[in-house]
Amino acid sequence: MAVRLALTMGDPAGIGPEICLGALEAASEAGAQAVIVGDAAVMSRAAEVIGGDPALTSATSIDELPSEGHCVLDLQNVDAAHHEFGRVKAEYGRASVDYLKVAVEMCMADRAGAIVTAPINKEALKAAEVPEPGHTEMLGTFTDTDDYETMFMVERMRIFFATRHLSLRGAIDAITEDGLLRTLDNVRSALRLMGLEEPEIAVAALNPHGGEGGLFGDEEIDAIRPAVESAKNRGWSVVGPIPADSIFAQHRRGKYDAVLSLFHDQGHIASKTVDFDGTVSVTTGLPIIRTSVDHGTAFDIAGQGIADPGNMKSAVRRAVELHMSMGEHLRTLREKTNNGR
Repeated sequence: MAVRLALTMGDPAGIGPEICLGALEAASEAGAQAVIVGDAAVMSRAAEVIGGDPALTSATSIDELPSEGHCVLDLQNVDAAHHEFGRVKAEYGRASVDYLKVAVEMCMADRAGAIVTAPINKEALKAAEVPEPGHTEMLGTFTDTDDYETMFMVERMRIFFATRHLSLRGAIDAITEDGLLRTLDNVRSALRLMGLEEPEIAVAALNPHGGEGGLFGDEEIDAIRPAVESAKNRGWSVVGPIPADSIFAQHRRGKYDAVLSLFHDQGHIASKTVDFDGTVSVTTGLPIIRTSVDHGTAFDIAGQGIADPGNMKSAVRRAVELHMSMGEHLRTLREKTNNGR
C-alpha cells in the first residue's frame, strides 16, 4: 500500500490551501496518497482560484478515508460563508491547530506515515490564545515529547538549530554549554536514526571569525568550545566552533554530516540561499515524521492563485523519503511506548 501523507491545510487565510493542491502531483509521482487535513469548503475556494479541478473526495472522519486517491479530511471548522483570504482571525488560528492535532493522531495511530505541514500564522495563534508559538512546539505537546530539534534539509545539507523562535538577544543569552551539549545529543540521535552510524557534527561559531580569542565576543570561550570538548570527551564526532561565514560552504561541498546553527537566521539564510524552494524543515526527535515548508502564510498573495507550491512539493518528497528510511523504526518505537504504558 502506498504511504499515506497527512497534509495539514495550515491557516485558512493563507496560501496553504493552494500549495496543498499544487503538491498533489508530487505526492502522486512519489507513490503516496495525500490526505489534506483541513476544510473542504476552503479547499474548493482554493481550487477555484488556481483554476484547477483536483477531483478530491472528502471525508469527515479518519475511518471514512478511502484506501487510495487523494482526498480532504473535512473538519468543518471554518465559517465558509464568511471566509476571507489574507486576514488574521482567531478562528483561523484555532482551526490550524485542529488540523495539526488530527494529523498527529493519524500518525500516532498508524493511519498515516508522515505529516507535511503548510504554513500557519503566529498572529492568528496568539489571537486564539494558543500557548505554543509554532508548529514545532505544538508537535512536542501533542506527542508528549521534550527533546525535539529542527533540521533543514537542502541538497545534501542537514542544518540543525540550537535556538529557534527567539530574538537575537534572546538567542545569544540562551546559548549555554549544557544547552548545546543536550542539543548535540539530540542531533546525534536523530542522525543515527537516519542511518549515519557515527555522524560528524560541526558547530557554527556565533561571533565574527569565531570571536578571535575574545576580541569579538566571549561566547565561543565560555560556552561553545566547552560544549564541543564535552561532546568529544563522550566519544562523539563533533568539531567547532567554526566561523559561520565558511562552515555552510564547507558542508555543502561534502564536509561534515550536519551543521549546528546557533540561531534562527544563521541557518535559514544559508539554506534558503542555496535553494529556497528545495529547503525543507524536518522536526526530529518525535515519534512521527514531520516535514514542512520553510516559508510563511503569504497573506499578501493568498487567494490570488499565484502561490508557488514548489517548496510544498519538496516537503512531500522528503516526507516519503524519510518514511522509507525510518518509518518502520518509528512505528516500532511507538508500539514499545504504548505497550509500556
